[in-house]
Amino acid sequence: RFESDQIMKRVIAAMSGGIDSSVAAYLLKRQGAHVTGVFMRNWDERDETGVCRASQDFMDVQRVCERLAIPCLQVDFVKEYWNDVFSTFLDQYKSGHTPNPDVLCNLKIKFTAFYNHVMTSLKATAIATGHYAQLHRNSTGGMSHDPFHGYLGYVAIQVVKLLQSVDTFKDQSYFLCQVPQVALQNTLFPIGHLTKPLVRELACEAGLEFLTHKKKV
Repeated sequence: RFESDQIMKRVIAAMSGGIDSSVAAYLLKRQGAHVTGVFMRNWDERDETGVCRASQDFMDVQRVCERLAIPCLQVDFVKEYWNDVFSTFLDQYKSGHTPNPDVLCNLKIKFTAFYNHVMTSLKATAIATGHYAQLHRNSTGGMSHDPFHGYLGYVAIQVVKLLQSVDTFKDQSYFLCQVPQVALQNTLFPIGHLTKPLVRELACEAGLEFLTHKKKV
């Protein structure tokens, strides 16, 4: 099993419509977790053919969730992405820096705005993503502070270390380098111990063969 029964009670799987996040949700469901798939709409722009990629991706998420028999939701962070990621990227670029929008998105959107939303509004016990990364958890004593419940006193605090994935070619730990510790403590990376070829095999096992032909944009 990936984690304790407590953290697996209500897992929100951040799903993009791609193979990695879909297999992550599948593995959690197979392990007995109560999983809900949630699609984050961060961008509304249409491509050169007039197609809105976000709408197409959400349709794929709906198809995957139907196949896995899990609930499917959509949340809108277009405004937050524009203000906290895209505008920041442009400002830093104009100043002569070379910011990484993926690092900013993980910090500001996925593991702050999205994380706070699902932990409060959806009462999640954990979030899961399809990132290629691993986590190591251990405990130490100290004053615990939960942003949703306040100070909890001197308790065993879980310390989480971010590690490289087994598939070093696909490793995404660098893009997660600024994720807050409090978010990592309640995050799962179900495919971090797998290689991409194995993820493709699992997609077929789950009846999600159509994802193996989807081009990543």
